[in-house]
Amino acid sequence: MAVIRDSLSDRDWAILGTVAAHRFLTTRQVQAFHFTDHTSDLSAARVCRRVLARLRRDRLLATVQRRVGGVRAGSASFVWHLDAVGDRLLRQSSSARPRRRSFEPSLHFLQHTLAVADLHLQLRQAASSGAIELLQVATEPDCHRRYPHLGGGLSTLKPDLYAVTATSEFEDSWFFEVDLGTESLPRLLAKCAEYETYRRSGVEQQTSGVFPIVVWLIREASRRAALTAAIANERSLPTELFRVLAPGELPALVAGGTP
Repeated sequence: MAVIRDSLSDRDWAILGTVAAHRFLTTRQVQAFHFTDHTSDLSAARVCRRVLARLRRDRLLATVQRRVGGVRAGSASFVWHLDAVGDRLLRQSSSARPRRRSFEPSLHFLQHTLAVADLHLQLRQAASSGAIELLQVATEPDCHRRYPHLGGGLSTLKPDLYAVTATSEFEDSWFFEVDLGTESLPRLLAKCAEYETYRRSGVEQQTSGVFPIVVWLIREASRRAALTAAIANERSLPTELFRVLAPGELPALVAGGTP
């Protein structure tokens, strides 16, 4: 174990941390997060595959049985997660880190998790282009919020991602929800009501001084229109708290434009 730990580069540690934060990442996503300083995408992909193979050999990372894109996509279709040695090393470096739970994810869980990772990559790419500064990103469960509810006790708000971005003029905070069309409209509206309940608790404002904008990223235009109308028709929900967008509209939003 000590020999493996001492052999890890800063990039190796960063890869382990990113995979741990998102739970599952494709080869393409690992490359986009950590192999961006190569002369070509081909070179980056080759080095990325070699590094991932070494991390798997040493049981730092492993792949799930399910692939994304099918077997014909080759190693690019692998989905990576922490293996036993990687989990142990990360827990040794952080006493607050819980033990990894090993499980084979359902297709829905995997697709949603990878979509959230793509959202994080969009924010990083917007920062790389100079459109924004990416000041903070928190994945689950670090982005969860505990707050008191009216009946006593505590409730937990569970965004998919939290981020703080900045432009030359403004600093903005965001809660993100990624919808893949699997939840009913009443369930989406109920989640909006949870955000409003949390806002009314004042906990977030006491901590950071502001309440984040809640951004729904929805691929289907009909679902975006339906949720937008439902929010507008719900008197208990302040419409200015929410944005309902297609994923491709995100860069313009965080950069301060009109999506």
